[in-house]
Amino acid sequence: MIRRIAITGPESTGKSELATALAKHYHTVWVPEYARAYLNELRRPYEYEDLLKIAKGQVRGEEAQMKNAQGFLFADTELLVLKIWCSVKYGKCHRWIEDGLKKQDYDLYLLTDIDLPWQPDPLREHPDKRKELFDLYLDELKKRNLKFEIVNGFGAQRLANAVKCIEKRFKIDQ
Repeated sequence: MIRRIAITGPESTGKSELATALAKHYHTVWVPEYARAYLNELRRPYEYEDLLKIAKGQVRGEEAQMKNAQGFLFADTELLVLKIWCSVKYGKCHRWIEDGLKKQDYDLYLLTDIDLPWQPDPLREHPDKRKELFDLYLDELKKRNLKFEIVNGFGAQRLANAVKCIEKRFKIDQ
């Protein structure tokens, strides 16, 4: 049985780094954030319709990696990220994303805390809205009654805290 774990949260909270480190720790694979690759190839500012393409690409990437997973599959972002991104940027969200989010089936969500310093990046947009965005994620996870843990800490401690959350949730002895 493969346990699917979503790494979710606001931008610049270490989701990619954590997904990579967890996959290495558990000797499995992770699903990169499709948005980064998509936006880096885009030769214009992104638009509302691009977020639907990004969502579909993220889901395809996860489906492709499932066959390579061993024990766990870590997803660097998922449809909750796309829903919040759409809602904050455009005040609406694609029906496909909303419907997919209702069907999303992760065994655990790791919500990355905003305790890391902001890292400037041309693809990041909201250095001044980190708390507001974190609260949106927290509210959505609670409202949807999803299994989640908040992960904080710096460097190796952040990874150790995430591992502790996973081991507690799945009753794994180290």
